[in-house]
Amino acid sequence: MTETYSKSRQQAEAAFGNLQTEFFAKNNAAEELASIAQARDAKTARLREARLAKEQAGRASATSALLAKRSKPD
Repeated sequence: MTETYSKSRQQAEAAFGNLQTEFFAKNNAAEELASIAQARDAKTARLREARLAKEQAGRASATSALLAKRSKPD
């Protein structure tokens, strides 16, 4: 049983299909951008933690070197 639709109905169906395609494409793009932003934020946090750990190790090393130099008999 094949249904044939009027020309205006066919045009409306095509327009709705195009609109629906645009809607889903925008959603996919938004999801992709959110994913990229989340990955960037995670990488930034990881790099910040590594930098702070390195700075803290540098300070501890400098402090211990200074203490060793001060305690050395002249």
